[in-house]
Amino acid sequence: MRWKFLLRPSWLALFAGVLVFAFACFYLLSPWQFSRNSEREAQNSAVQASMTAQPKPLDSVLAPGAVPDQHTEWTRVSITGSYLPQDEVVARLRTVLGEPAFEILTPFRTANGEVVVIDRGYVQPGDHNSVPPYAAPPAGTVEVVARVRQDETDPKNRPAFADASTGGKLQSYVVDSRVVAASSGLDIRRGYFQLDQGAPGVLNALPLPQLDSGPFFSYALQWIAFGVMALGGLTYFTVRELKPGGALAEMGERAKRKRKSVAQILAEDNASENAAADPSERPARRN
Repeated sequence: MRWKFLLRPSWLALFAGVLVFAFACFYLLSPWQFSRNSEREAQNSAVQASMTAQPKPLDSVLAPGAVPDQHTEWTRVSITGSYLPQDEVVARLRTVLGEPAFEILTPFRTANGEVVVIDRGYVQPGDHNSVPPYAAPPAGTVEVVARVRQDETDPKNRPAFADASTGGKLQSYVVDSRVVAASSGLDIRRGYFQLDQGAPGVLNALPLPQLDSGPFFSYALQWIAFGVMALGGLTYFTVRELKPGGALAEMGERAKRKRKSVAQILAEDNASENAAADPSERPARRN
């Protein structure tokens, strides 16, 4: 029966490999890229809307204890309170507009007693990648306008630290209110707030993300195409193998004919030499 070749281990392995690859393309890789595209579209919409919307009081956007999410991120809020510069933390190893930078994270006690983290913007490194001098935040009660941001997460969960390399400044590897809370001992609400240009205490305001869709949608389509091509190739070779003299069988036969053992080669050489040495095998000489 011609279908029996499908039960050979090599074909079973081929089928399994192609099906696993196609499953990954259709159900893992392309959905992942589609989700990243959706996230980018949501971010672009939120940033675009925040450019024209008036800032709202913090409590009207985030209820007490609420954690920022993709629905509230980038919303502009107004917060009244005072800075706590003694508990400031510097986020290290940052990149702004393609250049290295430090971001300055300063706790801020609001008028209702709640403490939040304000990202005052960035400064560029000084000599030997040190934190350069920068302006202190204003003292007393101020009103700031900032954008809601979600905390970053350090996979290694490293705390803020200060040593000789930091010049005595507390430094963090991420912008995360939990790291600032742990280093200061303050009860800080989750998330942080990125200052707009011109807000009291701002240094160099962080730029907004570019409003482009990115390559994620095209990447998703490419993974779907790869899955289709894998299944199409498997179908093609299966049909070819079912035809008389199957393509893969012919290739295998040609390979077998080309492969000769050393013993076969030596035997053929000996046979040729013996034939040349046997006078009876020589052609008769004409007079």
